[in-house]
Amino acid sequence: MMFAEHRYSEVANARSWATLLVTPVQWAADAPGRAWGWASDSLANRNALLEENRELKSQALILAERSQVMSSVIAENVRLRELLNAAQRDEIDYLTGELIGSNYDPYSQQVIINRGRQDGAYIGQPVIDASGIMGQLVSVSPYTSRLLLISDINHALPVQVNRNGLRFIAQGSGRSEELYLNHVPETADLKEGDLLVASGMGGRFPFGYPVAKISTISHRPGEPFLDIVAEPLAQLDRSRYVLLLLYQLQGPSPDKLVDLKLETHS
Repeated sequence: MMFAEHRYSEVANARSWATLLVTPVQWAADAPGRAWGWASDSLANRNALLEENRELKSQALILAERSQVMSSVIAENVRLRELLNAAQRDEIDYLTGELIGSNYDPYSQQVIINRGRQDGAYIGQPVIDASGIMGQLVSVSPYTSRLLLISDINHALPVQVNRNGLRFIAQGSGRSEELYLNHVPETADLKEGDLLVASGMGGRFPFGYPVAKISTISHRPGEPFLDIVAEPLAQLDRSRYVLLLLYQLQGPSPDKLVDLKLETHS
């Protein structure tokens, strides 16, 4: 019995040493398999990360596009709300309209609106945006109308200084950022920044709607009149939505544009 135990102990020791000697060989033999498995896992993880990255980029692009659309919708709603608030000053009925074309050149500043005779538009109708008066309709077809902007050289608009009530004629310059005041005496009480509003004279535009702010005042020696430049408040070159005021025209028939310059000289 003791002999068997002694022999078993020797065999166990020998087996332990043999296992210790064989272990590096087993590790070496198993290394290619383990390396392949690691490479396969790494490749799978890399592919998964690349796919996830592509998916995230795609989602980010979609979200960015939706964000742009949402920003545009929000801005558009803000402009429309401002436009509706602008019409509440005198509680005048109106038609909403949208600009669908333009015809800008140094001699004629006109735009096309998607409202026509079928909608109730008429020649001579005053048009505003959210900030001020834009102009009046000079031609009307069944479904569209042509708007002559106040900056057109053929357009003249009776205005008054909001601060003191002085009345003048605001003449278009052919540029969307400038109007001229005609025949302003050098003694006139005017200041840069003075607000000009529609005077209601001539019966074309309702009283009190903002038109422009005086930007520069100058005087040439020997001249009896001041040189006054005003900046229109309406965004003539940027506004998209407008209001066509349903204003009861007074004075001459609306089938033609009133030449205010001739009335001023007469």
